[in-house]
Amino acid sequence: MKNSEFLKLSALELVEGYKKGDFTVSDVIETALEHIEVNERNLNALITPLYEEARSRSWMLDAALARGEELGSLFGVPVVVKDNITVDGVRTTCGSRMLENWISPYSAHVVECLERAGAVIIGKANMDEFAMGSSTEFSAFGPALNPWDLSRVPGGSSGGSAASVAAGYAPIALGSDTGGSIRQPAAFCGVYGLKPTYGLVSRFGLIAFASSLDQIGPFARSLKDVAAILQVISEPDARDATCARKERPNYAEFLNVTSLEGFKVGYLAGYESLEIDDEIKRAISQTIEICKEAGAEIVEVDLPISTRYGLPCYYTIAPAEASSNLARFDGVQYGFSVAADDLKELYLKCRGSGFGPEVKRRILIGTFVLGSSRYDAYYLQAQKVRQLIIREFNAAFSKADVLLTPATPTLPFKRGEKLTDPVKAYMADLFTIPVNLAGLPALSMRASMSQSGLPVGVQLIGKKFGEGDILKAASVIEQVVGPAATALGGDRK
Repeated sequence: MKNSEFLKLSALELVEGYKKGDFTVSDVIETALEHIEVNERNLNALITPLYEEARSRSWMLDAALARGEELGSLFGVPVVVKDNITVDGVRTTCGSRMLENWISPYSAHVVECLERAGAVIIGKANMDEFAMGSSTEFSAFGPALNPWDLSRVPGGSSGGSAASVAAGYAPIALGSDTGGSIRQPAAFCGVYGLKPTYGLVSRFGLIAFASSLDQIGPFARSLKDVAAILQVISEPDARDATCARKERPNYAEFLNVTSLEGFKVGYLAGYESLEIDDEIKRAISQTIEICKEAGAEIVEVDLPISTRYGLPCYYTIAPAEASSNLARFDGVQYGFSVAADDLKELYLKCRGSGFGPEVKRRILIGTFVLGSSRYDAYYLQAQKVRQLIIREFNAAFSKADVLLTPATPTLPFKRGEKLTDPVKAYMADLFTIPVNLAGLPALSMRASMSQSGLPVGVQLIGKKFGEGDILKAASVIEQVVGPAATALGGDRK
């Protein structure tokens, strides 16, 4: 096998190759690192490539392989981790000057799980600063680009993670999703992106944006890899009080189904009249037909509150929590700091220079809605709407096992297209935000390719801890449309 072929193999195919002795971990990791070195000057998907650390770990794993030790489920698999997830001894910037040189003294729970399974962390992914953005243009380290078309954005805030998987840097990556930050870039880059149920995956070691909404999840190019990495990272963790203690199922058992008999797929009533691209509407119609031909019953569901009030509800609650969470970055304890004559000047200089424009905007919004004279009118009202959204989803799931919606209203947009209009940029998360408000699991996946050669994504939403139902429906769809492709060589525009 040519080394370049390693870049197109799935995580599970790599593990199988190691077992058969077809290649070594060093072969795969060195190929991935060389590929990164060549492509990063254009793609900017990584903030911190981990060349030496990855090589050192690959040698250690090859030695374990030679000794005949038992292989973990992700043995020797290259993984990219979003740069708001800590790795012991590695800088974690959150895409911000505020943490530009901060070295984490510990690893996140999900990173510990990956390393126990034998994975190799090869880089920290570029992201919108503190996970605030929908295009990765708000990174202090420059924008990441879409591997399918370098003039377009990869989505955000986990754009670097999605771009890394689409570009063949690694078969899997980790991101975080607060309002669509896994699913929207996955749709833009044509890969799988799963936002698990809130509480399924530990948030220990994830630098918080909005604590009641944040959730770590995987990117991959095959559904089997999604199930494999979810199995690894969903291990219960006592260090996160919100992490569910319940037993996790074997997610691989939900794959390779050929029939959806007795299964109900709900689709959003009136989606055809919404302001979304025609090619996305066609992808929804085609996906409905795939499910119908597999034996699923197709039902119509109404989500008027989520569709109309999800965005304003989210952009009240999330900035409020961000305002509180980011108060710790003051130039006193760690991170960005400057000389100042007094404490007030220190705060003003550090927070003024350390934070970028989108983070400042959301801190100001959050501080405003939490003001004593405005708390009831804005924040409390948004929390009441959130409860209505939860009830609305519960009603929808009394009729359907999974819901099918667009992942995004548009195809990947051009760089700079929405920088001057934040409200237009926020609309990119129209279909993903209500899922976070309700704490539900959802997967975005490529349903087709547009006439211009860009991926077209759809979203499958499940009940709480209903990841299995999502994987089942997605497995049937994948058998028709195929797994995600890499944007390599002639595949890319």
